[in-house]
Amino acid sequence: MSGAARIVRLLTEREQTLAVAESLTGGLVAAEVTSVAGASRVFRGSVTAYATELKRDVLGVEATLLAERGAVDPEVARQMAAGVRKVLGADWGIATTGVAGPAPQDGQPVGTVYVAVEGPDGNGKTAALRLNGDRAEIRRESVRSVLELLSGELGEDARAQDTEQNGGN
Repeated sequence: MSGAARIVRLLTEREQTLAVAESLTGGLVAAEVTSVAGASRVFRGSVTAYATELKRDVLGVEATLLAERGAVDPEVARQMAAGVRKVLGADWGIATTGVAGPAPQDGQPVGTVYVAVEGPDGNGKTAALRLNGDRAEIRRESVRSVLELLSGELGEDARAQDTEQNGGN
């Protein structure tokens, strides 16, 4: 089962929804999720905030953060995930930001990527990636990585719920 299929299944079982904020992946995460039959039950939508000002104006990323650190930053990824979750009214938000190439951006080398997830409890998780390959490979691996991060969070959430329901055993 693909990462996207597992996510759609887990979210469907929980009756929860997902929203996606993308920068370097340019809609590839949304395309991967919506390629799964039944995704319409859980997928709210996506924002492809390729331009830095859209990260600020649409997703609510702090202007000072963007000015001081640029768009390729773990906190920017976290705020993008939180922002898309809020803007699109979803239980879960995930985000990608980074440098796919061919040139460095914001002082960050090609292959520097941050992916983030924020769940219903408002807690989030961010992962820093240092990817090799060409632009297409970096983008594909970014998609796989953000879906894997969400899958891991959904798995932890499921284990916590199961433990709670079974009296902590």
